[in-house]
Amino acid sequence: MGGDFAPEVAVEGAVMALKKIGKDSRIVLFGDEKRIRELLKKHNCSADNFDIVGTTEVIEMGDHPAKAFIAKKDSSMTVGFRHLVDGKIDGFASAGSTGAMMVGCMQVVKPIKGVIRPVISTLMPIVMNRRGLLLDVGLNVDAKPEVLAQYGLLGSIFAESVLGIKNPRVGLLNIGEEEGKGNAQAKATYDLLKEQKDINFVGNVESSYIFTGKYCDVVVADGFVGNVILKMAEAMYRINNRLTPFKPWLLNLLRPVLEPMCPKLYYHQNFWNAMNYESVGGTIVIGVNAPVMIGHGGSSAKAICSLICTMERNIESRVCDKLREAFKDVTPVEE
Repeated sequence: MGGDFAPEVAVEGAVMALKKIGKDSRIVLFGDEKRIRELLKKHNCSADNFDIVGTTEVIEMGDHPAKAFIAKKDSSMTVGFRHLVDGKIDGFASAGSTGAMMVGCMQVVKPIKGVIRPVISTLMPIVMNRRGLLLDVGLNVDAKPEVLAQYGLLGSIFAESVLGIKNPRVGLLNIGEEEGKGNAQAKATYDLLKEQKDINFVGNVESSYIFTGKYCDVVVADGFVGNVILKMAEAMYRINNRLTPFKPWLLNLLRPVLEPMCPKLYYHQNFWNAMNYESVGGTIVIGVNAPVMIGHGGSSAKAICSLICTMERNIESRVCDKLREAFKDVTPVEE
């Protein structure tokens, strides 16, 4: 029931995802059961394809996140988190209130022991059809060096487990490549990352290189800077779509003929398509005890479909188990 166009696009996106998820996966829909069944019928899709958990309340975008999460005990979001922590589902995603989603992450699912602060991250496009990871993209805008240094480990484990990158290179976003560059926060973070033995820290990386993959696979930044990068990338995608003479629908139509003759044209298209949030579906919360993803409030059906498919990969990777193993000997630190 979360998002600007819920439940219509959530149901439509779930129907689209049925064709893409594995045969052993099952989509569970939380919300107004009568409305969900009406929408499934509209899309000529049997309700038997889903598990439907009926709820009676909705956390609205204008609600106070913490108060609404507690007060609206039968909201689709509150019930969803309860199912997640009880092991009735393996992962939970919503395009609803980001604040309420983080309340659920922190108060219900809870951070992995040893993690100072969880982080929200996004998959970033890299040339030649590859993906990297950028974190944080908006949760902790004033993160301390100790928190940023942990992002390096969190991002490294995620990149290896979910993206399949062997020994991922971790870089610290900075205004220059040389050691000693940046503000006090960046300098202190650099020193802490350099001391970590469990990650492949490659030093500072400038923003001009983060989409090339030349120097690193995982980019560490505080939430303020990371969010600026994320929104700039989204804007660049929209600008490119308006200016390009090759419309995506036309390229897709001609792909069987053109791609063998001109693969670089499709590398270009794939790169820009990956800039579109709809291709990933949302941001991934790393550092909590179960897979959680937060969708864009204005998500389309395509974005919801991608959200579900990305969530499926996160679950199958067992990344949360790997993070718990990595942090089992870490002494909890109060921020």
